[in-house]
Amino acid sequence: MHRSGFVNIVGNPNVGKSTLMNALVGERLSIITSKAQTTRHRIMGIVNGDDFQIVYSDTPGVLKPNYRLQEQMLEFSRSALVDADVLLYVTDVQDNPDRNADFLDKVKKMAAAGTKVFLVLNKIDLTTQETLEQLVAFWNKLLPEAMVFPISAKERFGVEQLFSAIREALPECPPFFPKDQLTDKPSRFFVDEIIREKILLNYDKEIPYSVEVEVEVFHDEEPTEQHPQGIIRIGAVIYVERDSQKGIIIGKAGSALKKVGTEARKDIEAFFQKPVFLQLYVKVDKDWRSNQSRLRHYGYDLN
Repeated sequence: MHRSGFVNIVGNPNVGKSTLMNALVGERLSIITSKAQTTRHRIMGIVNGDDFQIVYSDTPGVLKPNYRLQEQMLEFSRSALVDADVLLYVTDVQDNPDRNADFLDKVKKMAAAGTKVFLVLNKIDLTTQETLEQLVAFWNKLLPEAMVFPISAKERFGVEQLFSAIREALPECPPFFPKDQLTDKPSRFFVDEIIREKILLNYDKEIPYSVEVEVEVFHDEEPTEQHPQGIIRIGAVIYVERDSQKGIIIGKAGSALKKVGTEARKDIEAFFQKPVFLQLYVKVDKDWRSNQSRLRHYGYDLN
């Protein structure tokens, strides 16, 4: 008997969805920072065993959109409600369940209609036992058809129990993907995400949210005497919306951009397990977040 299924992770921004995804997959596929709205795409991670295949999807945090990019991000989250064999609705001990009540209502209807919904109560290391018991009781009442799993994804407490429950909930089915496949995304996507993560960590205010990254050159070269492991040569463009933002990204004498490049290169080398030569450029793509054709070019169009 072989089990396979799609396990989709949804919830409000900054509740730890990406941390949970990475913990469940055992690989660092999604950006993790303390800033909200770090995940922009629906990112798939595949876990295989002899008798199972779990296809996880991390999604952007549910929010009220202010521009077209956020509208597309919300569509990625909504699409995860359509094709889930198991839905993980992630909240945390500080989250406000009324923040996106319309989306939560859709989750309730799914659970009532028979979809297996797991309410994942994250960050329990930040609260007391008494408060935790009150929160579990609250969610049991609000989502009576869902199973509640108190966890700490960061500390990996309760993750194994959640993983086991997910396996048991999968339908009997052959695998959807080859057993050696880790994700549906190409290598370039993860280079984009690593660079964008470094921008999120190194810049403040609106700058990180005005940035898009695009890899234009990706050459995975064969081993040579100079590079016995081979080397990956990457050229990537950091797009911003305004000229003033370009200057901030570059920094004085290029110091800020150099810092981002150095940090990103180290993580890219760790991801691919081989040396990387990384060149970064900064260009202006005016108001790209509100331009449908540019959003489609950057991969944000579901159609």
